[in-house]
Amino acid sequence: MAAERGSPSLLALLLLLAGGGQRPGAADYCSWRGSGLSWEPRSRAVEQVHLRCTEGSLEWMYPARALRVVLEPNLSSARRTTVCIKPASDFQGASIYVERAGQLHLVASPQRDISRRTASFQYELLTNQGAAGPEFKKMALVEAMCRPCDNMELLMAICSSDFVVKGSIRNVSHDSENHMSQVDVSVQKVYRQKNRIFQQDEASGEWQGPIRTLLQCKVKKGGGDFLFTGNEHFGEAWLGCAPRFKDFMFIYRAARERGANPCEFQLN
Repeated sequence: MAAERGSPSLLALLLLLAGGGQRPGAADYCSWRGSGLSWEPRSRAVEQVHLRCTEGSLEWMYPARALRVVLEPNLSSARRTTVCIKPASDFQGASIYVERAGQLHLVASPQRDISRRTASFQYELLTNQGAAGPEFKKMALVEAMCRPCDNMELLMAICSSDFVVKGSIRNVSHDSENHMSQVDVSVQKVYRQKNRIFQQDEASGEWQGPIRTLLQCKVKKGGGDFLFTGNEHFGEAWLGCAPRFKDFMFIYRAARERGANPCEFQLN
């Protein structure tokens, strides 16, 4: 889920919880892990946690009272910031609020049972640094996920995507509860990947990996080779542009002949 865009240098999250406990030590950098069991039982203080990266995680065991999480990444040149939050599958015992101008706005309440033991989530920050910035291009591709990319979007995708692979579709499965579809890909060539989502199977020697997309895109299994591009969010690959490989080759070669390709791409 995504919170609305806010201040370029400060966006505060507040977990409102019940119970008693102690003060965890001051947090820093990308991630924080603490326990409410160590808090002073009668204290009503709200603990402050400062995270200074563009992505990370928070895990609060035995949550107590409230934890104010301040995201202060080094984005001083950015005009706008969007924070995306992914609660853990076992997130329980807390509600997540965004603080804007001193007011609290409920973002998520994944579980209302405050007797549960762990409240945790991952976060990512995307920033818009202008129309030419790479994060802007990433967000534009996400927004256009369900429609075919035009030629310029495709050419930009091979330059700025977190992953670019050539492969075929092994299987497509749908998860209606989480509004997602998963495309299992047999990979012939990995041109680029940010992390090791696409890996070689030890038994078969085949390269493969999963790519996710929105259920509303109604992805179906198709034959032939595709060029899969997209971006990673919370350690998962999300589909961007995915033309048939022969169509991509035609578009790229035509652009290169005109000198209109925004970056060089290894064809062989």
